[in-house]
Amino acid sequence: MRKKLTFLLISFIGFTNVSQAQNWGGGIDDDWFNWGFQFQYIVSEYKLTKKQNWRQPFLDPETGQYVTDELNAISSPTSPGFGIGFVLNTNLHKNIDMRFTPSLVFNDRFVRYDYIPTASDPMFTHERTVEKKVQATMVDFPVGFKVKSDRLMNFRAYMLGGLKYSVDLASSKKTNDVNASSIDKLLKNKKGFLSYEAGLGFDIYFEYFKMSPEVKVSYSFNDILKHDINPYASPIEKAKLRHFTFSLFFE
Repeated sequence: MRKKLTFLLISFIGFTNVSQAQNWGGGIDDDWFNWGFQFQYIVSEYKLTKKQNWRQPFLDPETGQYVTDELNAISSPTSPGFGIGFVLNTNLHKNIDMRFTPSLVFNDRFVRYDYIPTASDPMFTHERTVEKKVQATMVDFPVGFKVKSDRLMNFRAYMLGGLKYSVDLASSKKTNDVNASSIDKLLKNKKGFLSYEAGLGFDIYFEYFKMSPEVKVSYSFNDILKHDINPYASPIEKAKLRHFTFSLFFE
């Protein structure tokens, strides 16, 4: 009899502990709507498509003279950035959420131009390598669906996918090159563009909140480059933006 009572007592304590653990997260799974905030670490790069005649030196239409040498390569090195924002989450089903995660992102991008000095330029008066920075302060408006596994104690995994509209807030002063010479012109983004994104993450439940580390990749649908007539935009046919983002959500 004593053994049976002991077994029942241990079972009751174990069940109580599991029940309490399942309620960790402040009962967030029981709410149809919840919100929180996020921190992001971002790495970005352009996926470049070059024109057929991209190697040709650039002829300044105003002076009628070549201002660059022949191009050897164009590339986009990765560049880091960071973002902060919110998360607004709606529970559509026990395993499906719809999420709106607006954020403010600070992430400049770079394009590198490698030139071949010509025989007529023995003193190499033009720079062999030029790196142009595209200054960007973005407001992102992602909307997506989060497909979650069943909760196992204080842990669950999820996948997500959706769309993101981005607006560039870079001030006109920072991108104003009207009076600059041809060789000093800037490379610029379009004001707004649409991207698709997908990712993986984990929900980790603590006593009063939920933390979600997440890895996500996004890719712009179309070319986001402004095609001004200058030595840096002219050789490029398309420039699509690719983001790799690591986020921490707190809800």
